[in-house]
Amino acid sequence: MEGIVKWIEKRAETAPERTALIGERRELNYRDMSREINQTARLLSDQHAVKKGERIAILAGNGVEYMVLLFAIAKLGAIAVVLNTRLTAPELTFQLNDSGAGLLVAEGCYRELGTQLVAGSGLADVLWFDPHGLTAERLEDRISECEGTFGETGADASLPFIICYTSGTTGRPKGAVLTQENMFWNAVNNCLGLDITSADRIMALLPLFHIGGIGLFSLPALFAGGCVILPDRFEPERVLKMIEEHRVTIALGVPTMHDLLRKSPAFEGTDLSSLRWLYNGGAPCPHELITYYLDRGIPFGQGYGMTETSPTVFLLSKEDYTKKVGSIGKPVLYCDIRIVDDEGRDVKAGEIGELLVRGPHVMQGYWNLPEETNKALRDGWLSTGDLVRADENGFVYVAGRKKEMIISGGENVYPLEIEQVIRELPSVDEAAVVGVVDLKWGEVPAAAVVLKERSPEDEGEAETSQEQSRLEEVQSHCMRRLAKYKVPATIVFVSALPKNATGKVDKNQIKIMLEKRMEENRHGDICNRPEGQLQ
Repeated sequence: MEGIVKWIEKRAETAPERTALIGERRELNYRDMSREINQTARLLSDQHAVKKGERIAILAGNGVEYMVLLFAIAKLGAIAVVLNTRLTAPELTFQLNDSGAGLLVAEGCYRELGTQLVAGSGLADVLWFDPHGLTAERLEDRISECEGTFGETGADASLPFIICYTSGTTGRPKGAVLTQENMFWNAVNNCLGLDITSADRIMALLPLFHIGGIGLFSLPALFAGGCVILPDRFEPERVLKMIEEHRVTIALGVPTMHDLLRKSPAFEGTDLSSLRWLYNGGAPCPHELITYYLDRGIPFGQGYGMTETSPTVFLLSKEDYTKKVGSIGKPVLYCDIRIVDDEGRDVKAGEIGELLVRGPHVMQGYWNLPEETNKALRDGWLSTGDLVRADENGFVYVAGRKKEMIISGGENVYPLEIEQVIRELPSVDEAAVVGVVDLKWGEVPAAAVVLKERSPEDEGEAETSQEQSRLEEVQSHCMRRLAKYKVPATIVFVSALPKNATGKVDKNQIKIMLEKRMEENRHGDICNRPEGQLQ
């Protein structure tokens, strides 16, 4: 199979004037994108000695340059190491050393961080660029005199193309190795699942260092011959303006992004009529948020994916998004799934089990981690670690992470179920539930809750009659909607939930905070339910 650069080269022949990329500062049609990919590949090869199989780290924000870089690396048959710009120098240094990257391509605004990375790693070379030409030369100026073609280099699509590191919330980060062939099948699955065509204008809200930014739905749009709009960063007012200005048809974000968009003062006045899909990924979306958009006539879908699957596994179709609110849909076309119990047996409809995935979009493995690869990939199936259930019609719903499941007094408790119940309250903005140690029951659920309208004294535990009233409201609601053993033993109001660099709630931090609160209040606090209510 030929590599992904062929997508752009063919479009440059058949539809050269069609717009391919739109950034904050400039745009490229397919002819110019193909030319810049070729020039950038020549720059990397001639001036930085990049060869097939070598790792090139990218430290940059979203933009036209980033997308061109990815395709240039693919053309060379090299491997992109996409660095999360929100991580610290020690975290990124680990990834550079682990991947063995020899070249760092870095945007000038990250010079301080990049300098630290050079000092702490085995990097041999750095290519600085600045889209605005303020702190370094613009990339298009660097490549302007780099002419010449590369024949069939990078054409073997089965070789590694991207090393995308997992967030590392449960241990050391692992570099998922994805091939150009993985990208092809992910593009096919998304185009077929959402009817993506050359008429679509996709907005990339997620960062391109995230597999969601690359695979949802940037590369699928380019595979289809469509257009990708690339805001520099996520700013609700700016994003809304670009949706209206560029007539965006599909935009994917995480729940936090969708929530910020609707809360923007500019939301009501923005023309969103071009949108045929707002899509959610990265984390389950609250029902209330989904119905908010649906009530306003904006199609809102939910899917499921992960870094290791390039990423799409499930999509909710246009026929079902209003009928199956909360479902992640059904598997995409070129993807098989199983839902199994702890013994590896398929569970019945309605029962919760671990999701296994098989298909041509599944990663090669984890970089330099054969044991971890063998644990994750068994008999051709990827163990996701996610718990799901399927209804009688095959629609799948996420129940939570297997490692997050709480076993309280021998009963299985799924944090997501409790979070969804707490978020039913109009006064609640966000909620996160984790398991904390309990001497009697082994573990009990505990919740961190963000209220929609808060006063400064609301932070921390209930000390005022107003907050006690809110606390009792949450507890009473949980007691009405959940079995007693599922009702949180501790509820703490916080101003915001800690999130990692990709916008997901950081449950490790929440667990540490709540366990500390449990220990401090072991002798009775309004946030602790009486022991008799636990089971």
